[in-house]
Amino acid sequence: MPPAITAFLEASSVEAAIRNAVSLGGDADTQACMAGGMAEAFHGGLPEELRRETLARLTPDLRAVAEAFEARFLLT
Repeated sequence: MPPAITAFLEASSVEAAIRNAVSLGGDADTQACMAGGMAEAFHGGLPEELRRETLARLTPDLRAVAEAFEARFLLT
């Protein structure tokens, strides 16, 4: 958890937090997930371009889960 917090604190955007976490190596996917989650909450959501690109890379079943979550829990 400390590396993810550091990656978030040293970033000025959601994308920067994720990039910082990945650059640390180690368990990069978990660190990026945590840092990105903190940054998303702090910065008020994902930038639309990052959101679109991420959804486009998901399999249809995972995309449906992400979209259902957004519809239920996020104000867009």
